[in-house]
Amino acid sequence: MTGTSGPRQPRLRPARLRPRDVVRVGAVGLRTRPTRAFLSALGIAIGIAAMVAVVGISSSSRADLDRTIDALGTNLLTVSPGTTFTGDEAQLPLVAESMVGRIGPVLAHSAIGRVADAKVYRSARIPRAQTNGIAVYAARLDLPDTVGATVGSGTWLNAASARYPAAVLGSATAQRLGFGRAGPEVQVLVGGVLFTVVGILDPAPLAPELDTAVLVGWSAAESELGFDGHATTVYTRSEESSVEDVRAVLGATANPQAPNEVAVSRPSDALAAKQAAGEAFTRLLLGLGAVALLVGGVGVANTMVISVLERRAEIGLRRSLGATRGQVRQQFLAESLILSALGGCGGVALGSAATAAYAVAQGWTTVVPMWVLVGGVGATLVIGGVAGLYPAIRASRMPPTEALAAP
Repeated sequence: MTGTSGPRQPRLRPARLRPRDVVRVGAVGLRTRPTRAFLSALGIAIGIAAMVAVVGISSSSRADLDRTIDALGTNLLTVSPGTTFTGDEAQLPLVAESMVGRIGPVLAHSAIGRVADAKVYRSARIPRAQTNGIAVYAARLDLPDTVGATVGSGTWLNAASARYPAAVLGSATAQRLGFGRAGPEVQVLVGGVLFTVVGILDPAPLAPELDTAVLVGWSAAESELGFDGHATTVYTRSEESSVEDVRAVLGATANPQAPNEVAVSRPSDALAAKQAAGEAFTRLLLGLGAVALLVGGVGVANTMVISVLERRAEIGLRRSLGATRGQVRQQFLAESLILSALGGCGGVALGSAATAAYAVAQGWTTVVPMWVLVGGVGATLVIGGVAGLYPAIRASRMPPTEALAAP
């Protein structure tokens, strides 16, 4: 007798979850535990916000510094006395300024001369010991054009005022003396002589020595303060393509008899060094931000592990209703990624806002590189994927019977 068998039953395949369904299922765990989800996302957000703000503020500062250098020029060179063989301070010859002006590629030159023993006071009633560290310089009329300085209040010296007791204050000098503006009624005591303050300079990035100085006319310095006529700093503007060539001959030209006693510098190099120091500090802060991000990732991993332990009954129920291990893995991995993405987007927004607020306060243009925004969100997704991988695998491997029997 030959047995007969009925028709072969087709094997049922589990339904495949669409991406929208995966996101919806993954968000369930976050909605049921909002406080825990918020705190975990906050850890990620703090790390990302720190990194975005550090890069954004550094980029804004660097952009502002680059604009300053471009506006002021990188072709400014200064000549000043060095030291003698015995270690004493050297002195530039009286003809140093005119000799420097004869160098072919030099487009413009100017000079200042330190007036020794000239003390500065707001009035005769100020104690003699309170000099505020203010220096007095005789200045050529073309000094602002050469060094890129601007007058914030009043006016610069002219051919007439340079012969009389008229002075221009540096920005820091005006603050120390308590002067907010220049005018005929504003006077300062320089070397025992009252000088009328005709102008106050804005900060001079390429000539910071002017910020803490009182500048008087060359003729007035000689007649009123006993100035000896020796320049202590000669400023030169050269053709961009010839700056290094001019730099090589400035010392020998300014003091042919003792070129080794002349110091030649390029002020824009100091600004570039400042920028390099700022970049090193930025790298340090980025490291701290990365540590904060790592701590946030650990928080996400901890949240997901606890979530798996607390939801064993849910996992068992889903498995008993036909959910595959892969679908359970997708659920918990999606939950981790959503949690990290929320923290990343929040961190990018917070970091950008902090950058904008600081840049506006400093008067800078806000610059937040696109790569840091994309990289911030990408880093959170990587952190979320790594943090949620182990809990997701653990959940998928949990037997349905054991999960359902869990209290």
